[in-house]
Amino acid sequence: MPTLRERIPRPSQWGRREAYLVVAAAAALPRLLVLLVERGTILEEYVEKSDRFAQTLVSSGTFGFVPDVPSAYTQPLYAFFLAGLYWPLDRSWVVVGLAQIVVAVVTALLVVEIGRRLRSIGIGVVAALVATLHPYVVWHDVHVNREILDGLLVALITLLALLAYERRSAPIACAAGFACGVAILGNARLVVLPFVLAPYLVWRIRPRFEAVVTAVLVIVFAAAAVAPWVIRNEVRVGCVAITTDARALWKANNENTYDVLARGGWIDDVPELPGAPPWPELAADRTLAGEPTEVDECEQVRFYQDEVFTFWREQPGEKARLAAQAVGMLWRPTFTTETSETAGGGIATLGRKVAEPVFMVAVYALAVWGLFLAPAHFVALALLLVGTNTALAMVFAGTVRYRAPFDVLLAVLAAFALARSWELLARRRPSASPFRRSTAR
Repeated sequence: MPTLRERIPRPSQWGRREAYLVVAAAAALPRLLVLLVERGTILEEYVEKSDRFAQTLVSSGTFGFVPDVPSAYTQPLYAFFLAGLYWPLDRSWVVVGLAQIVVAVVTALLVVEIGRRLRSIGIGVVAALVATLHPYVVWHDVHVNREILDGLLVALITLLALLAYERRSAPIACAAGFACGVAILGNARLVVLPFVLAPYLVWRIRPRFEAVVTAVLVIVFAAAAVAPWVIRNEVRVGCVAITTDARALWKANNENTYDVLARGGWIDDVPELPGAPPWPELAADRTLAGEPTEVDECEQVRFYQDEVFTFWREQPGEKARLAAQAVGMLWRPTFTTETSETAGGGIATLGRKVAEPVFMVAVYALAVWGLFLAPAHFVALALLLVGTNTALAMVFAGTVRYRAPFDVLLAVLAAFALARSWELLARRRPSASPFRRSTAR
């Protein structure tokens, strides 16, 4: 009679159903626990301003801070996501938390598929477990933060890019381009992503003329996703823009930024520019307090952009210092700012100071090893996406929440290193390895 151990299938014998169930449970259960612990703070502390836009949209039909005053002062994707929850259901910690746990589960399942395509279900499961059990992400995913959608879209774009490359498929490449456009609606800094990714998507397409046409279509499909929002802003707000929050770019690029970040602050702590007009959120607060205040968001875009360009032109050395600081803050395994990233009680503090650094140091080490083990076309894609995110941090600013969505790429690389470690330990029993290459695609 077979023993219990013999009756339980090894990971190498799992199908998609078993893999999905294990990964879904690993993604959902820790987040449910955090949700219960943090339920009193999720909608009260360090709330992303998209939440305010979502509430105004549901109550008045206006995308803005106050009814009947359209705004483009944030990227729209996460606000639309929240509004889609608040309108039919309610604004509550249960609704937001459970919805975002579902997003986290879907993200983890996409990582399973990435690993499966590259080698096997076993690789996919390990990569998904590394990605979804990241201590910071487990805590952050149930709070009101737009990066939850960034992570989902990075995983989706990665999977579509691999499919387009492997199958030399123009339609899938265009789908990846559209997904890039959706990602831009969630994070305007990713506006360069379709241009960076297009050469990879069409690299194996022949003849070359077809590849060039497909690359153009990738950008066109990305633009098609963004265009309705940009047109809305031109009509309702007065300018062509994805977001009018150029003030955020200025806060990350002025002579005070470096010192504020160096002492553990964040760009929100940078002193305001003397004589600057009230920004839209402040104007809305004053209006709601009985002091009507109007702002020209488009004029503020030009004003703050001019300030940033002047800073870059007149102080290139300081900008270079800021760029180096941003890279260090982006990749440091410890937290560098006192913001919503570092909120929480005793368990959260222990996770930040111990679990998170230990986890990320291990992931970094394994990912570096994985660079020499993973398929070359995935390594190229991972370096392309991670390098783009790093370059964008040099322009703007760096912090763990800007890196975390791209950590799924490191998780896949780490999975290959963990697989090799297991194979070296089990060399005398190769049939026991859970990471054998799968034949099914």
